[in-house]
Amino acid sequence: MSYKNLEIWQLARELVVEIHKMTLTLPKFELYEEGSQIRRSSKSVKSNIVEGYGRRNYKSDYIRFITFALASNDETIYHLETLYETESLKDKNLFGGLHNKLEILGKKINRFL
Repeated sequence: MSYKNLEIWQLARELVVEIHKMTLTLPKFELYEEGSQIRRSSKSVKSNIVEGYGRRNYKSDYIRFITFALASNDETIYHLETLYETESLKDKNLFGGLHNKLEILGKKINRFL
């Protein structure tokens, strides 16, 4: 088995791509501020799942990295909400879809723990 078979990794991977594409539609000044932050936090979810999986033989490390993934997912939600509240992200449907997927991912990571 590989980390690529984990449902949480697959969903995190989809979100990284969707969030990256979303940030390309933001105003220029946001590409390097909040846009950069949300790209990094979403990628952190995915990479912490991978690193945790790589340390799965060490239970405390595994739990720690999956917990980091959950925290990065919460951070990503925060950045998405900030972009929407400041009207840098104006597409309500895009915001709603991403927000819903992030909430689902957070619940799945929590259950995975």
